[in-house]
Order: sequence, then C-alpha cells, then structure tokens
Amino acid sequence: MAVTARLAALLLATSAAAASAQGAMAVDPALGTTPLADPAAEARAMALMHELRCLTCQNQSIADSNAEQAEAMRALVRSRIAAGAEPEAVRADLIARYGDWVSFRPPARPDTLALWAVPALALLVGGIVARRLFR
Repeated sequence: MAVTARLAALLLATSAAAASAQGAMAVDPALGTTPLADPAAEARAMALMHELRCLTCQNQSIADSNAEQAEAMRALVRSRIAAGAEPEAVRADLIARYGDWVSFRPPARPDTLALWAVPALALLVGGIVARRLFR
C-alpha cells in the first residue's frame, strides 16, 4: 500500500512539473510572423534567426523558411528576446533541445573537429592538386 501511495505521489509530482514547464514555455504563435515592437530587440532576434537552421528545410535559416517548425522557432526566439534573454542564451537552449546541428555556427569542440577541419583540408588538397596540374 505504501509503495502504491509513493508511486501515485511521484506520478502526480511529475505531471505537475511537466505542466508547469509547458506553461513556462508557452509562446504566442503570432510571434512567428509578427515582428517585435522594439526595433533593437527585433534586430537581435533576426540576427539569431539567420544563424539557426530550419529543422524541416535543413539548409534554410528559420528566418527564411516558411515551414511550421521554423515559424514556431521564430516565435520562441522572439518571445525569449522580448523577455530579455540574451541571444546566446536562446541559442544555447535551442542547441540543448535540438543538438548542434540546429546552428549554422557549430561550436569548436573535439567532437566537432571534422566540421572545422574538412574544409581546410579540402582547400589544402585542392591547392596541391592545382599547383601540380598547372606547373
């Protein structure tokens, strides 16, 4: 009986925490298409939106995409910026939620070394090949 009561209390606490977390993250969907009233805040939001990848379109920023997912992400970015969050904090939250791939500017870490090294290596190899061909 005590185990059942504990399990019920745990389930109740978990569902209450989930409900409050969803309430805390409630975003006005109109912000996906409506610019912020403050031009400086809108400029910060737009700069960040151009650096975030649309999860549906994949090679478009959320600023350029017409996908529903991009609209929801624009609304989230605008609401967080309007609430006073710094763009880097919003970026960090979106990366935590969707992974490094959501950012057009991935972080330089050992596990993302290939993202940074491959373009440099391609240029080096291309330069060597071009030099040998045009000697």
